[in-house]
Amino acid sequence: MSANVDLANRPNYDQEIQDITDYVINYRIESQEALDTAINCLMDTLGCGLLALGFPECSKHLGPLVKGTVVPFGARVPGTQFVLDPVKAAWDIGCIIRWLDFNDTWLAAEWGHPSDNLGGILAVADHIAQQQAVTGGEPLTIEDIFTAMIKAHEIQGVLALENSFNRVGLCHVLLVRVATTAVVTHMMGGDREQIMAAISQAWVDGSSLRTYRHAPNAGSRKSWAAGDATSRGVRLADMSMRGEMGIPGVLTAPQWGFYDVSFSQTNKDLALKPAAQRKFSFQREYGTYVMENILFKLSFPAEFHSQTACEAAVTLHEQIKHRLSDIKRIEITTHESAIRIISKEGELANPADRDHCLQYMVAVPLLFGTLSAEHYEDQFHLAHPEIDELRSKMVIIEDKRYSEEYHDPQKRSIANAIQVFFNDDSSTEKVEVEYPIGHRRRRSEGNPVLKAKFEHNLATRFPKYRCEQIIDLFEDKEKLLKTPVNRFMDMFVI
Repeated sequence: MSANVDLANRPNYDQEIQDITDYVINYRIESQEALDTAINCLMDTLGCGLLALGFPECSKHLGPLVKGTVVPFGARVPGTQFVLDPVKAAWDIGCIIRWLDFNDTWLAAEWGHPSDNLGGILAVADHIAQQQAVTGGEPLTIEDIFTAMIKAHEIQGVLALENSFNRVGLCHVLLVRVATTAVVTHMMGGDREQIMAAISQAWVDGSSLRTYRHAPNAGSRKSWAAGDATSRGVRLADMSMRGEMGIPGVLTAPQWGFYDVSFSQTNKDLALKPAAQRKFSFQREYGTYVMENILFKLSFPAEFHSQTACEAAVTLHEQIKHRLSDIKRIEITTHESAIRIISKEGELANPADRDHCLQYMVAVPLLFGTLSAEHYEDQFHLAHPEIDELRSKMVIIEDKRYSEEYHDPQKRSIANAIQVFFNDDSSTEKVEVEYPIGHRRRRSEGNPVLKAKFEHNLATRFPKYRCEQIIDLFEDKEKLLKTPVNRFMDMFVI
């Protein structure tokens, strides 16, 4: 046989796909910490979406592709009157969740926002629950939502622990699509073969480029990319439930598979290895680790690598607010990942550019003692030239310990420190914050802040009585778990 002839023998599904599928089908969640965190995660994620509805650049994307479309048992988009097919509803829910960069975060070799998967999960669950209620079945409950959330978090987060997609120029929303596809196909009733087929299609789609997240191309696509990914997961799940075949060797196929085409060609560490070793690394098996350790953005709608820097800046505000003209230099000590993705100099073109600029996100709380989504808008930026003046005085320094402990699974810190130096050679103290308030190590401190954030975000969209109904439901854990998804979503229709 000629050496250059392809063998047509169809392989078994790649082991990575089988492992995800078996986890989705068979794993039973017993961790109360994961469940309690998922409750807080659902609150926080929905609240972030409701808050985003007040921003026209977000809301312009919402609604049916064809105006006036009527969808039987359509999925609802929280905070709106839209009733959409599950694919578009997933897009819309995912879009509002991510728009303000305020929902939960996972930081590892790759970073991302696992609650982005809630777009697909909620849309599909609402659609299915409405059908079940009409046909006399038992509708899916919020407990089913939590199960899907925990598993989607785990799939996305475990894949991210030791596999850096950003280093090869790929966007982390690929992992949203994979995780959504897996859990949603299972929610639809898919068997093992159908789930594997759907996941394989998610990998075949490859990944968008990260360029829209970085200078000089940073822009608003980063705010809807996750909605696009979770929506695509729903579409692929639907196709697989209709019998669409899978691509078993999508990851490992020589020359044509994901590892060779997308993951190793520009990753020198992998490219030099034998083909059999060009694959993902795994730190742990799938369980409930990611939800238990998820990071919440509680105080600032800002890229997570900057959260502790923002806390430090707020601490320094009172010390420097009357000495702004005397500032000579501002030293920001940080970790390597923050330097790589959010350290920027020069003109910032739009809000999406500003909320991914470490220097901007430090300058605003230094000047004003707080940081909100409105502070990224063009009007605010133009009205306050002192922000860019402060940016010009900033020096970024890497602390190797910060970088190491960022990756340490026992610590998972996101450390930053700030010190301000003045023209008379005096200086402030060096304010260091290693763990943000949304970290697992600060849960008891953070949970009341999370609930206050949720209550505030609810009030931006609903009247007082509706807010109270929703809050009361979340405070009754047993009732919440048993609530049918369609009844829960009823509460979020405006």
